[in-house]
Amino acid sequence: MFSPRVLKSASSLMCRGVSTGQMWKAADMAEVRNRLREIVGASTNWKDHQQALAERTSLSQYLAQSQDELPAKTMKDSAVEAHLPLGSQPTLREKYLNYHNSVRFGRILEDLDSLAVLICYSHTWNKELKRSPLSIVTALVDKIDMRKNIIYPDCDIKFTGHVTWVGKTSIEAKMHVSQYHDGAYTDVLDATFVMVARDPENERAAFINPLKLESPEEKAIFQQGEINKTRRVELSTASLLKVAPAAEERTLIHNLFLNTLDTRTVSFRSRILSTNSVWMEDAKMKGLEICHPQERNIFNRIFGGFLMRKAYELGWANACAFAGCRPTLVAVDDIIFRKPVEIGSLLLLSSQVCYTEGMHIQVRVHTEVLDPLTRQHSTTNVFHFTFCVEKDIPAVVPQSYGESMLYLDGKRHFDETMRSQG
Repeated sequence: MFSPRVLKSASSLMCRGVSTGQMWKAADMAEVRNRLREIVGASTNWKDHQQALAERTSLSQYLAQSQDELPAKTMKDSAVEAHLPLGSQPTLREKYLNYHNSVRFGRILEDLDSLAVLICYSHTWNKELKRSPLSIVTALVDKIDMRKNIIYPDCDIKFTGHVTWVGKTSIEAKMHVSQYHDGAYTDVLDATFVMVARDPENERAAFINPLKLESPEEKAIFQQGEINKTRRVELSTASLLKVAPAAEERTLIHNLFLNTLDTRTVSFRSRILSTNSVWMEDAKMKGLEICHPQERNIFNRIFGGFLMRKAYELGWANACAFAGCRPTLVAVDDIIFRKPVEIGSLLLLSSQVCYTEGMHIQVRVHTEVLDPLTRQHSTTNVFHFTFCVEKDIPAVVPQSYGESMLYLDGKRHFDETMRSQG
């Protein structure tokens, strides 16, 4: 994540440093989604939509055979600003309002996902073509850091963002969200998404325009993108699904085990909970979604923002039930999109409180699709959320080795969040 100095630079570029003459602006998020449909030739009608996507196959002829064939773009070329007029549109406000008289954060996740896709299309847009031959999809959400606890349901929200790093087929987009309140805009959150470009049929990787850096400030932002990429590779390499825990982590797990042994029985199987503790097995929550066409994206699959909203709402409910009070989101970390979710899928969501510390709760949500004919389960996404409450909460304690790995993974994500915000 950004150091405070670089983060300030990125926000400066997104909010003030980009010429308003070059920035594409949308009056609301509906305009953002309409623009995306125009770019790929999608339709709002279910049957027409399928036909339009079938016609995209012919656009493969416009794909570049190497990145060298494509003109370099600047950060300003991809700058986008979109508004969410909650203050002036009461009917829109109903869609975003929650029963705590705040904004449903799951809806904000949907809007961020749409905006990130548009930012990347703005970077790769070829004015000579009516439609883009690229299929740009979300690969992961690197980080979302909250800057304030309350998002007002009756005040306008502004989204700004632009491309900050590119590889050959992948793009990093950073977004800043602010809200107009008491006569001025105040920070709400900063988000980093990583997108990938694929061919018109969304089957193979496709090349994207290189990024031209125009100032030392932009070079620093791009360098942070390189650092982010290196960090993600290192975290993947050290994943507990691939390698054993570090020595100090093994000691931590063994101490947790020793603290739950029943000293009266002298047995490895007899376990008891210490005061103010909860077994991980008792800190779960599950959900099911039938994936209807209404939730499709411009490529005729389930919208990634919808998946994020559903995962967040389940994770929030899990944290709320665990703590016995309303949790506040601190950060969203490392959301991975492993495979697309097809329309008609049965989507199974499983939320787990995997780590707690003080007043913080780390929640992991795992989603998978179930094929009812073959009964095969396929993981589609993994989500990590950090919440905070206003009181100390019980410690969550693993029993099995698998739960112990979930515990350590949750601790790693929590520690990373605290470092990035410290």
